[in-house]
Amino acid sequence: TPASSSPVTDGKNVYAFFTDFGLIAYSTEGRELWHLPLGPFNNPMGLGASPVLVDDKVVMNCDQESGSFLVAINKDTGKICWRVERPEFSRGFATPIVYKPASGPHQILISGSFQLTAYAADSGEELWWLGGLSWQMKGTPVMSDDMIFINGWAGGSDEGQQENIPAFDEILKKEDANHDGKLSAEELSNEQLKKDWKALDLDRDGFVSERDWRFYRLRRSAVNSVSAFRLGSHGDETERSFVWRYRKSLPNVPSPLFYKNILYLMKEGGILTALDANTGTVVKQARLQDAPGDYFSSPVAADDKIFTISQEGKVSVIQPGKNWEVLATNDLNEECYSTPAFGDGQLYIRTKKTLYCFGKR
Repeated sequence: TPASSSPVTDGKNVYAFFTDFGLIAYSTEGRELWHLPLGPFNNPMGLGASPVLVDDKVVMNCDQESGSFLVAINKDTGKICWRVERPEFSRGFATPIVYKPASGPHQILISGSFQLTAYAADSGEELWWLGGLSWQMKGTPVMSDDMIFINGWAGGSDEGQQENIPAFDEILKKEDANHDGKLSAEELSNEQLKKDWKALDLDRDGFVSERDWRFYRLRRSAVNSVSAFRLGSHGDETERSFVWRYRKSLPNVPSPLFYKNILYLMKEGGILTALDANTGTVVKQARLQDAPGDYFSSPVAADDKIFTISQEGKVSVIQPGKNWEVLATNDLNEECYSTPAFGDGQLYIRTKKTLYCFGKR
């Protein structure tokens, strides 16, 4: 929805993003400090990324079918500090994360189409990147002290579903009847291409250009996975930083959870998978018997417990570890799509109509 993104606060002010509008800042008294319209956006599913704070900036990633960009705004004035265009990235929903190397300033890490990219927080300069990802990234990456874990799942990209799609010049020879160097829907004789037209024409200009075809070709060859890499430093880190990759029982939307050297994945159907974070080996995989169904909320951990929430509103409290077990299941009897938040020993859960706060008395 237009309010899918989560707000972020520095403890003094609150910063929020709305797809149909842009960024807006409020004081804790509810007074508007500034606003910055952004868009319109070309994403058929809406935007799901949330703003993040780094140093004195609010950073927002806006990946879409065409015109993707990353922008940093001064959190006090609302003025743009820098903006980086991301034409090589298509539809995406992952929120950036902030990384502070042992030496050097903060970096912004973004999981996008086929690649995670690290940008300098002070300038927006592209520093290093990791390839081999799926084409539509939803979950946010998570980090340990020296590794990053990236989950990406998209329909049609499970292992074994890949296709050998011809290069653009080859398809032009077959389909470009008027020889203008691009394809229109009327020219297509291939029934599969006609069926995939909306996925082909990314910029919605009525034609398939070389850029459109490149994305289509990459999408049809991408493979879903959760991947582990060492955190990078410069240039293409794909091969030299790779650690392991796992391709089964992957979540669609929920982000992974890294907790006490175990990586947890929460998949539709209530399937919880625990992976050894060092090797990618499955240590336990089982279904949450009292909380099946779809999952949009990401698993979170606090007080030596893991909390998961199904779309139906069933909250599972789980004892973490290689032999994790469900301690309790609580039914809120209302749909839930958002991830819980913690603060000062309290647990906050937002369902479709209600905001809950749970704490010890």
